[in-house]
Amino acid sequence: MQKSVKGTALHAALLSAVLSAALLGAATPAGARVITAAVPTGFSTLDSWDAIDNLSRTVARSMYEGLYVFDKDLKPTPQLAESYEVSKDGLVYTFKLRRGVKFHDGTEFTAEAVKMNFDRGMNPDSKLSRRNFFNFVKTVEVVDPYTVRFTLKTPTAGFIQRLSNGTAAMICPSLLKRATTKQVTAFEACGTGPYVLKRFSPAEELYAERFQDYRVKGLPKFDAIRWVPVTENQTRAMMLQTGEAQFISPVPNEQFRQLERNQNLTLIKAPSVVTRYLSMNETKKPFNDVRVREAINYAINRQALVKVAYNGFAVPSTGYLPPQIEGAVDFGVHPYDPKKARELLKEAGYPNGFKTSILSAYNDGKTLKTLQFLQQQLAQVGIKAETRALEAGQRTLIYGAKTSADSKHALYLIGWTNSAAEPDWGLRPLLASYNAPPVLNNESYYKNPKVDALFDEAIKETDPEKRVALYAELQKTVNADLPWAPLVFEMTTAGRAKALKNFEPLPDGSFSFYEAEWTE
Repeated sequence: MQKSVKGTALHAALLSAVLSAALLGAATPAGARVITAAVPTGFSTLDSWDAIDNLSRTVARSMYEGLYVFDKDLKPTPQLAESYEVSKDGLVYTFKLRRGVKFHDGTEFTAEAVKMNFDRGMNPDSKLSRRNFFNFVKTVEVVDPYTVRFTLKTPTAGFIQRLSNGTAAMICPSLLKRATTKQVTAFEACGTGPYVLKRFSPAEELYAERFQDYRVKGLPKFDAIRWVPVTENQTRAMMLQTGEAQFISPVPNEQFRQLERNQNLTLIKAPSVVTRYLSMNETKKPFNDVRVREAINYAINRQALVKVAYNGFAVPSTGYLPPQIEGAVDFGVHPYDPKKARELLKEAGYPNGFKTSILSAYNDGKTLKTLQFLQQQLAQVGIKAETRALEAGQRTLIYGAKTSADSKHALYLIGWTNSAAEPDWGLRPLLASYNAPPVLNNESYYKNPKVDALFDEAIKETDPEKRVALYAELQKTVNADLPWAPLVFEMTTAGRAKALKNFEPLPDGSFSFYEAEWTE
């Protein structure tokens, strides 16, 4: 497995930090002006419109902003917009923009920049992975330099939430004009955010310096922010203890209690909207048989998984949406019954089980433990599974498939962050038949016309109670088909130096860091 921080340099840095911590009692960022955050995986791109992973969109917020942003409770809050009005039929949204906002290249942020970003982001020819996130938008029009009008194809209750999750980053028009390929915006950045990109290596480091003309006076309070991918749990925890990093997320579950006893650190644990599940590719035998999919669900002891892989920092899944999302249906934890699993496999024609493989979208410590756990659980009912954890750049094995016939995976261990904090985005990208790779994240290639129809009906429904009822019917239909084995709802964890304030993990798995400051 590739290390995200090179061994020799890291060991030297850690030794230096240990000595400093021993001498000073508490490590501080260099001159209390550079903040280092250690995260578990590398970054796929700097372009939020093309980032399939939440972490890449999160770190891109160092340089980028959108019209709206989520607060700590996932409530949409104006960012580059000041306000909006919506027509009675729910089809037209008119936004007033902040004046005097500068891009990193010195040009002014205007309605024309908003239109340019959305026209490019939604264009099918762009091949951007998030181009369908706003596929309900019909047109974007400039009313005047500080007013922009969105006309929707259908009423969409979650529009403002989708504007808030970081996808619709406002990229400098000057950079967009040069972006003849996705590689340009993948490795370069120019926005209105608090920091300006200085260097970027996806598996090694993102380093950005303070934007002197940032729109909020007095912010940011650090000269630079440094994001470092560190896959090894022990190394990430050590970096926090020694001051090599002032913030880490997630905290290795097995070390949370130990770190919590350190008086120089603050440890954070809270419910999240992150769900982990095992997707079953229904185009590959034997997973085209619902009895096999049901057997796999019975074969997994989710309570034991929480203890073994998550050290208690998760709860067993009770359905397809985390409970804090409006409209989530609680099906209860799927029973653990290996005897029933073996009976179903025999009924499906596999009395001796079968061989298969499990790929994983992640390669961090808890995921490796989860892979091992699932391998052992399936083996107990006769399913012999080889496992492989993918690096961020290797996910093209899954999402690069042009058709279901091109797909190579059987079982896929993956997570989904409901980054829009509403039911449609928690379900549609994963379960609508038209969202199979390479469009979005229906890795099971699940297809049910009733479910597709319910998606279309629910998103147009303006009555909240009727909309919730439609999503409930949809989830019940999916639960009868079992394209996944839902596993756990994660808790979000983070650790930071006690002197670091206003650097917080959010329930969607992202971080709030714009107002971060060092208080010593």
